[in-house]
Amino acid sequence: MTVTIYIPRDSGALALGAEKVAKAVAQEIETRGLDAKIVRNGSRGLYWLEPMVEVATEAGRVAYGPVSAKDVASLFGAGLIAGGEHKLSLGDPEKIPFLAKQTRLTFARCGITDPLSLEDYRTHGGLKGLENAIAMTPADVVKQVTDSGLRGRGGAGFPTGIKWKTVLDTTADRKYIVCNADEGDSATFADRMIMEGDPFVLIEGMTIAGIATGATKGFVYIRSEYPHAVATMQKAVEVARKAGVLGVNVMGSPNAFDMEIRVGAGAYVCGEETSLLNSLEGKRGIVRAKPPLPAIQGLFGKPTVINNVISLASVPIVMDRGAQHYKDFGMGRSRGTIPIQIAGNAKHGGLFEAAFGLTLGEIVDEIGGGTVTGRPVKAVQVGGPLGAYFPRSLFDTPFDYEAFAAKDGLIGHAGITVFDDSADMLKQARFAMEFCAIESCGKCTPCRIGSTRGVETIDKIAHNIEPEKNLALVTDLCNTMKFGSLCALGGFTPYPVMSAINHFPEDFRPTPVAQAAE
Repeated sequence: MTVTIYIPRDSGALALGAEKVAKAVAQEIETRGLDAKIVRNGSRGLYWLEPMVEVATEAGRVAYGPVSAKDVASLFGAGLIAGGEHKLSLGDPEKIPFLAKQTRLTFARCGITDPLSLEDYRTHGGLKGLENAIAMTPADVVKQVTDSGLRGRGGAGFPTGIKWKTVLDTTADRKYIVCNADEGDSATFADRMIMEGDPFVLIEGMTIAGIATGATKGFVYIRSEYPHAVATMQKAVEVARKAGVLGVNVMGSPNAFDMEIRVGAGAYVCGEETSLLNSLEGKRGIVRAKPPLPAIQGLFGKPTVINNVISLASVPIVMDRGAQHYKDFGMGRSRGTIPIQIAGNAKHGGLFEAAFGLTLGEIVDEIGGGTVTGRPVKAVQVGGPLGAYFPRSLFDTPFDYEAFAAKDGLIGHAGITVFDDSADMLKQARFAMEFCAIESCGKCTPCRIGSTRGVETIDKIAHNIEPEKNLALVTDLCNTMKFGSLCALGGFTPYPVMSAINHFPEDFRPTPVAQAAE
């Protein structure tokens, strides 16, 4: 019987040497004349253990990691093919605490299946949601998504069902589904993991959205920095089209839906939905004023559903298992699961899917394992470069949209960046303003000018130039940006800046050394 060896082709694993490992494994198989094959799967999201090699044995999968090319010969010598013991043995991957504690719904297949095998996808529960959607009326599909409590996972947390209903109820000769895969926040990689590790779940989710709203065309807008995700998605679309999952008769039904992959030029602001639409239309990626909403006048002026990758990839679960099943996870108005991405100075960096409700402290200390440096955690930024910095005093905050908003924070795309006590929060506040200045599309004055003045003013504070006066000026600038900017880039930049000032005031006072230098 042919033995299957799984080696990730996920970007994170590739960055850690997975390609060299795959070549070394292939060489050993050939040299030893073994009856074995290699499947390039996605990552399970345990990045401190990547490249993680798994072998399918009669007793189940056995994992090894982190594996380097130089370890391969000794792995085969120890009986890798049969799951033999080795210093890199991890045992059953499902029993690794980081994985065992998760509630994997959206990421149930990531790291398990062959990403480009539709047969593998079906075997592991794929397309059941689409089959159910085809048998329902569009209004009933929208109702099920609405009843599930699913909210946008891209950052805003807007109820997915309400957006879909608006598009369904708007009459037009053409409607579109647009997937926002312009994942630009620091510490975020969930979208990429889905596209590289389980692309068919995104295709299925977009097709369900098309059937539910009357849209017949979809576009996935992927940032250019994700070449592996682009290639995998393009191949997956071809496979789905050839199998009749996409096309004029989706899975033999009267419904028509097809989709294309589009690559953005790397502008952070194109993660904002209207900038993304302009870019898709071949225009400069700048923010549009609202109204009209994209759900009414979106791509090419037609009603358009714009959802994030994780939002759309969660839909098949809702349609397969029902609204109540999905809604049973979570807390308050935050229902279902959220893929928490742990990065920065974290011992166990990776993706942890769980129901809403874990506290920030549990995520950082227990799941993330504290800092990789071993120094105390000073701050945690949640929500990418526009997210607030939370000190340890706020670590009892539950991971919930409303709970974070109440503490002047935001969950965003659920990326977490950990900082130890060596971090200078004045420099982090400056970085937030500088990031906004560089990435601003220039459409509105508060964002374009406010961020530039913000950098200048924080530099004055750093040089002990009228610190109290300039702190007051930064606060005023942040207030103007928060309420006067057209989109979240300028509107949310005040979150990291003001949280750094409020929670770490000592970093905004000149040190004795700095005073002496003056």
